[in-house]
Amino acid sequence: MAPIAVRTSTLADGRELIWFDDADTTLGSERRVDARVLDPRPETASMRQDPLTGDWVSIAASRQNRVFLPPAELDPLAPASETNPSEIPDVYDVAVFENRSPSFGPALTDPEAPAGLDDLAEVGLGRVRRSVGRCEVVCFSPDTVGSFATLSDSRARTVVEAWAHRTEALSALPGVEQVFPFENRGQAIGVTLHHPHGQIYAYPYVTPRTALLLRSIEAYGPDLFHDLLESERQGPRVVLAGEHFTAFVPFAARWPIEIHLLPHRHVPDFAGLTSDERDELAVMYKTLLRGLDALYGDETPYIAAWHQAPVSVGRDTVRLMLQITSPRRAETRLKFLAGSEAAMGAWVGDLVPEAQADRLREAMTRA
Repeated sequence: MAPIAVRTSTLADGRELIWFDDADTTLGSERRVDARVLDPRPETASMRQDPLTGDWVSIAASRQNRVFLPPAELDPLAPASETNPSEIPDVYDVAVFENRSPSFGPALTDPEAPAGLDDLAEVGLGRVRRSVGRCEVVCFSPDTVGSFATLSDSRARTVVEAWAHRTEALSALPGVEQVFPFENRGQAIGVTLHHPHGQIYAYPYVTPRTALLLRSIEAYGPDLFHDLLESERQGPRVVLAGEHFTAFVPFAARWPIEIHLLPHRHVPDFAGLTSDERDELAVMYKTLLRGLDALYGDETPYIAAWHQAPVSVGRDTVRLMLQITSPRRAETRLKFLAGSEAAMGAWVGDLVPEAQADRLREAMTRA
């Protein structure tokens, strides 16, 4: 089978567009160019620091103008037509492009601020920095409905290749400190497009969740991920296991549905995976998502978050990890983050993780 072809182009306003063709694609190599007349790209947003936590908050007001749940005939991620001048000018298998309304970027440097993580770690009042970085949209398919779970095995493998390609490319950009691929599915999660797609954020800092993880590794030791995986593989919460990866409900699950997946060897990010590992991951991930939909017999809303090691710290200790979470606590009930969780970050689990692992294993079998 031919390799997955990668071709780079630009959209009418200068944003980058990358085509990824399936290994068994039926498409030709030529693609139409974007002939639209577009307004200039918005200015790069600003970040403001919260002095109570040290966290940086990007104030990206241009995102208020993004499309909200359009009809299928006006899907901005479908291949362009005479009646729908969408973001993607031609037919495709998988396409990745720079977000038109980004939370970070398009600027990659902040000439008025010191470079590096030390400056960002300082805490003060009224601190402002540019929201440099990159935000990209990953279109899994030209179809206007569906999700990763509905892709063919070949298409799923192409998406994994796109994640690896973009992780490597974005990690090499100046000012980028962490790369985060993710997928939101379902209106209960807050999606604004039904089209099967995900996103990639390239942050100018190490994210708060990863900073907490680095502190845990410092407290426990460099083998935290190795020991965690070995413990889970011997326990009752494994829901799916392969040659290269294991998926499990975590010991201290916060969400009603929560699944973590880890590679069996230390890999800091998608770019470090071998071809065999990428092959298995594409199928396993799709199986996990189909299991979620089989749990209650219809589409389950979820966030699929691919945690990766930062670009310049923790490369030898932070392992690539998928975390799938869903607020669905029963067939017709959702968990909402209220006082304790939202205000204090003090979680209360609604379901026993071991019992939920049993349900998920059964759902995987039905799927």
